[in-house]
Amino acid sequence: MKSEELLHCLVGNTFAFSCHKEIRCFNKCCAALQLVLTPYDILRLKNRLGMSSGQFLETHTITRFDRHPRFPMVLLKMALDASQACPFVSSDGCTVYDDRPGACRIYPLARAAQKADPEKAVREKFFVVKEEHCMGFEEERVWTVESWMSDQGLDEYNGMNDRWLEIISSSRSLGSKEDIPRKLQMFFMVSYNLDRFRSFLFGSRFFQLFQVPDEVRHGVENDDMALMSFGFDWLKFSLFGLPTVQPKSPA
Repeated sequence: MKSEELLHCLVGNTFAFSCHKEIRCFNKCCAALQLVLTPYDILRLKNRLGMSSGQFLETHTITRFDRHPRFPMVLLKMALDASQACPFVSSDGCTVYDDRPGACRIYPLARAAQKADPEKAVREKFFVVKEEHCMGFEEERVWTVESWMSDQGLDEYNGMNDRWLEIISSSRSLGSKEDIPRKLQMFFMVSYNLDRFRSFLFGSRFFQLFQVPDEVRHGVENDDMALMSFGFDWLKFSLFGLPTVQPKSPA
């Protein structure tokens, strides 16, 4: 069944659903996934696993160039055997549950969102994902979209993901054809390989060339969230020429 055939418009604002170890379909949704990872997903997972971002990318992801019209997307790598299972699923459930990706948290909902303009609110629409094997919809507990999002801890995920959404939803030009390969490399590093991005910042003349307040520089050096936040501003500048990072005036 095609993915679009699994999506059903959410009627009203409520749905009945529950997932637990005793349900017959437990863990069946954790296999053969085409799960796109966001930068914040990777940050949470690589820190949970005690890996560098480069190690995580090499071990647990594949890069695809056919999932977005302009930018490379990173997908979670499934097991290569017949099960095609998620690498983090066990008979007891998810082994990285507290740091599971946003797409796993929101299931059985799907969120279609667009934010091309930082001055405007995110445009979003919710769908119900109904897979043939899923028995969770036969459970009695009723949720609203808001109560489900809160229960699954999605506020922080959506907050960071929506900032990235501004970048990948933008219709602004990437500049000349000759510049695009270099800009896509920058996009990949900043979005997915935070540790390499930090090395790029502190191993180059970056802070001699750009105005970065001391408190921001300290955060970028010591805190992954601050680094990611700064990275999104840097991408807006380096990809589209927006004034989100300021060059220093020539001496």
